Parts: sequence; structure tokens; C-alpha cells
Amino acid sequence: MTERVVLAYSGGLDTSVAIGWIAEETGAEVIAVAVDVGQGGEDLDVIRKRALACGAVEAEVADAKDEFADEYCLPAIKANALYMDRYPLVSALSRPTIVKHLVAAAKKHGATTVAHGCTGKGNDQVRFEAGIVALAPDLKCIAPVRDYAMTRDKAIAFCEAKQLPIATTKKSPYSIDQNVFGRAVETGFLEDIWNAPIEDIYEYTSNPAVPREADEVVITFKQGVPVALDGKPVTVLQAIQQLNERAGAQGIGRIDMVEDRLVGIKSREVYEAPGAIALITAHQELENVTVERELARYKRQVEQRWGELVYDGQWFSPLKRALEGFIDEANQHVSGDIRMTLHGGRAVVTGRRSESSLYDFNLATYDTGDTFDQAAAKGFIDIYSLSSKIAAKRDLA
Repeated sequence: MTERVVLAYSGGLDTSVAIGWIAEETGAEVIAVAVDVGQGGEDLDVIRKRALACGAVEAEVADAKDEFADEYCLPAIKANALYMDRYPLVSALSRPTIVKHLVAAAKKHGATTVAHGCTGKGNDQVRFEAGIVALAPDLKCIAPVRDYAMTRDKAIAFCEAKQLPIATTKKSPYSIDQNVFGRAVETGFLEDIWNAPIEDIYEYTSNPAVPREADEVVITFKQGVPVALDGKPVTVLQAIQQLNERAGAQGIGRIDMVEDRLVGIKSREVYEAPGAIALITAHQELENVTVERELARYKRQVEQRWGELVYDGQWFSPLKRALEGFIDEANQHVSGDIRMTLHGGRAVVTGRRSESSLYDFNLATYDTGDTFDQAAAKGFIDIYSLSSKIAAKRDLA
């Protein structure tokens, strides 16, 4: 029986060439799987037909936008997930979504191997392969660009020799990955970290320096889930999409950073994630109102570790699953409204309200009606500082 390989297929030159390349290198039949996580571009049926025309024995396409939003982006919002305190895990979240569909296709078609188009120096190879073996330990993984030295020049030559139905136009100077949660741009002149980004690289966001009217939005959450914008019910996907438009129009969500890749190198990345940044900013503020102090302090530690695990390709790991249970519990009372002004590249919270609020006006006020027992503070401070006082007497003697 001929072996079968499931290929993560984008419809572009590299993965189109990989279909025939894998067949020649391994003698296996190739099943192409394309997953729509809101990256835009061509129609899924067009992509499916191209895969078949390039030699795939089967081609599957999946509209996974709602799945991606509900099962991958939403946990990141609940976790306030920002890798290195800045990056909302745009690409890291989409990879396990795709992996799940690749593994399902492999089981359906009796494939022994899963292939992807990643290089040998990026994070995505780890995210794909660690995810695949976590769901199906017996599957093998190959990466033509990494394992068979399938360079761009070789891919173009192969495409032309086989007369594959795909354009071999000059490659964009940038490497771009995008989905509904955001967009990542790297390589080209950006590899010189002294070079400033130019306006041409952005698509999801408008120039924040251009004068325009501010936009005010009220985001409603229920147990950490965004459920309405300006009082109108939305799904998680719709919340992200609508805030991509509104926050993006105000230039919100641009991130230019040098980040620590899992493989040990530092890499300059430019991201734009308007909806993600707006939602995480709002969610963080609602947590400030509704989550008890010690729980909030500990959750910040969990958030950092959760984000690192997801960035490092450990979406399906036991620790990540366990931390997610804690995060869900911590979100039980994160319900209410956050009012934000979107303007000049910033999402600024201007109002908060919640039936689960822990903010007590009478305790907080300095005016008449103050119910805080200030007389109790002196004794509290005496006990709280006692151990330091005792140590100071010893150390200063």
C-alpha cells in the first residue's frame, strides 16, 4: 500500500511545489489540507482545486474561523496573553488550530506522515511538530524546506519544469503570516533592527499619526467572554473582526519588537493586532474591577507562563491545560462593561461597570460617607512591619 502524507497547504508557491516534491522524494501520495483561520485571500474552493491540479490525490479545506476564535483566541483573551508583555500570540494561536485538522485528516486518510512548509530556524516548525505528536504520537513529521533543502529558487525551477498552475512572480521582500487575530511581518529590510518600519508594510491598521475623529466603544464581557459591542450581541469572531475594523482605523495594535525565539535566536518582528489589543486591554481592566487582589496577583504569573507555553508550541501540553483550568476559574466573575476611546494608536479605558465589581465607593471615597476604619490602620501597620523592625534592630546594631 502506498504511504500517504498530509500536507499543511496554503495555496502559495512553496506548498504547491511541496506536493510534487514530497511525492518525488518519498514516493508517497499527498493529501493537501487548507485551514481558514481568517487569513483572507483566495476562496477555499480555488485553493482546493489548485492542490488537486498540483498533484494531490485528495484536498480538504476547512472554514475554521469560528473555531479559531472560540477555542484559541478566546483563551488568550481570558489569559491577557502577551508574550514578552507585548505580542498577542497571533501565529502561535493559529498553529494548533491547523494541527488539529491535519491530524484529523491523517487519521481519516490513513496517512503516516504530516508535512509543513516551515524553515529550520523559526518557531512554527516546533509548534506544528510538537502539536502533532501530542495528538498523534505515531505520526511522523517532515518539512521539505528544512529536510530536503527546498529553497525558493529550487521551488520556482520545479514549478516551471512541472508546469504547475501557480504564478512564480518575484517574492515579496517580507515574510507575512496573518489570521483574524492579527498579522506578522518579518525579513527584508526589517532584519536591520535600526531600520524603522515603513507605512507600506501595514494592512490591518491605518497610520495613527493622521488626524481623525475618536471612536468610543463599550465592550461587554460575561465570565471573560466578549458578548456585545455597544450593546449589540456578537460572537467572539465578530468581536475580533469588528474591533479589527474600528481599532485598526485608529492605528491601534502596531507592535515593533525584538523577541526571543524558542530556537535561541532574537528576531525582529512587526505585528498589527488591533482587535486583539483592544479586547485584551478591556479584559485586563475589567479584571482589575472584579478579581480579588491575591487571585489577580497570582493570575499575572500564570498568564506569563501560559503565554510562554503557547509561544513555545506547547498548546496541547498537560501544564497548559492545567493552567487554563485556573484561568477559567479566575474569569468566573469577569462580567460587565468597559468603555474605551479608540484614538491616535491607543485604546484608552474611560469607564467600568459590573454587577460583580469589588470596587466599593464608600470604602474608596475620601469625602463624607467614608466607611473605611482609618483608626484600624495603625495597628495593622505595626503588625505588618514588625518582622522588618526586629531585623532592622539587629542589622543596624
